[in-house]
Amino acid sequence: MNRPYSAKDHLPGELYSAAQVRELDALAISQIQQLQPDTAGFELMSRAGEAAFASMLERWPEESSVCVLAGPGNNGGDAYVLAALACHHGLDVVFYTLGDHTQLSPAANQAREMALQAGVEPQAFRGELIYEGQVIIDGLLGTGLNKAVDGDFATAIQAVNAHFADVLALDLPSGLHADSGRILGCAIQADLTITFIGVKQGLLTSDGPDVSGDIAFASLAVDPLLYHQVPPQSERISWDRLERLGQRLSPRRGNSHKGEFGHVMVVGGDHGMGGAVAMAVEAAGRCGSGLIRCATRTEHVTPILVRRPEAMVKAVESGLELQPLLEQSTVIACGPGLGQSSWSELLLQQVLNVESPLVLDADGLNLLASPGWKRSFSERDVVLTPHPGEAARLLGSSIEQVQADRFSAVRELAKTYDAVVVLKGQGTLIAKPDGHVALCTDGNPGMACGGMGDVLTGVIAALLAQGMSPWQAARYGVCIHSGAADLATAESGQRGLLATDLMNYLRELMN
Repeated sequence: MNRPYSAKDHLPGELYSAAQVRELDALAISQIQQLQPDTAGFELMSRAGEAAFASMLERWPEESSVCVLAGPGNNGGDAYVLAALACHHGLDVVFYTLGDHTQLSPAANQAREMALQAGVEPQAFRGELIYEGQVIIDGLLGTGLNKAVDGDFATAIQAVNAHFADVLALDLPSGLHADSGRILGCAIQADLTITFIGVKQGLLTSDGPDVSGDIAFASLAVDPLLYHQVPPQSERISWDRLERLGQRLSPRRGNSHKGEFGHVMVVGGDHGMGGAVAMAVEAAGRCGSGLIRCATRTEHVTPILVRRPEAMVKAVESGLELQPLLEQSTVIACGPGLGQSSWSELLLQQVLNVESPLVLDADGLNLLASPGWKRSFSERDVVLTPHPGEAARLLGSSIEQVQADRFSAVRELAKTYDAVVVLKGQGTLIAKPDGHVALCTDGNPGMACGGMGDVLTGVIAALLAQGMSPWQAARYGVCIHSGAADLATAESGQRGLLATDLMNYLRELMN
């Protein structure tokens, strides 16, 4: 298969918060101190600088100069080490400092002395970046940033972004929040980011992928046993990674029949919104559901049957008409094109009254967020698939609040509704009620078009119908869906991608 594997598949599966990485850093330093009591911190910093310099040489092997910007923290200490190595390697080094470098940590001060002895000549940044080379090193701000960048640091970031040179960011692009992936005022636009010890979760969601460029990882030779002391609460997943882990459907037996692969009932399609329910129906079929039934408005029956004659489509105009259809179904997918009319409410009420596994999306979620509708799904297998706007309504907050900390939002949703939750967007997050989160690194901006969520609803419903748990179906479904979009855009580009373009690729990846 000509699979355009995610550019992130070389990264580890474990993702960490800034606090967790600091804990790992402290454990590693404590271990090194047993052999090097006075230089343990500098030893780890040296490894970071060496790893960054090696990445620089690999990416820009012909470059004869480098411009380094260093802040007053340990991120700046890493930059000092890199600058010293560049001098020893014969490169011309332009070195700018920001902040107070008279109060460096002992490790960063050792790195500074190393750079001075190598011939580095630091100069304070005065608002102008004077450099004619092709590579800039961002060592301004590290993982501790928790407020908007301002002053000289903001000026320096703007100067770097306006420069023609490529940028290598140390640990993460300055101005990016390590945990949430949001930009704090402004952020370095990196071409390559090398992140140390643990992959920071903010690099892979929200604004993180837009400013990080390619991502390299260096463990700095931290003892693997130390990672067992700081278990991550989030993980990176992709179609390829789940396949390699064997988290997929089992091969079908020859002696089998359609009833063994589930019966998906798709509910939705109010006036003028038949396309949404049609796409969910087709996606469920392409992902292997044995039977697909659809309950919708009368006007949509014929168009859906013309597009997918394999489906059983029933016109329903009341909740009572829907009830017997739901009882025949293995899994219910409700929400695509559902609308928020009285008809929509009657159908959703019936859907919520049965016990079948449920995928709830779109206006199903908007209705659920309304007064009097909210409930916990502790007694039922449920997957909720909100985009940030729907998530905000479910939480009674705003889109800005959701996007400011997507990890907290998806965890709160999963806990509040006692369901598996898929928070869609760049770096889609999947959470279960115990707080564990998976982040999908497949997918691309071409998916920002109408109907993609409807297709995902059908995909997850089909996987549930074939025996996966809600957690398995949500994880695998998101990766299958995003992977199919990657295949489609690899062939024809991102602009103009339609949700229905995914259908044949879904079938290809499922097999």
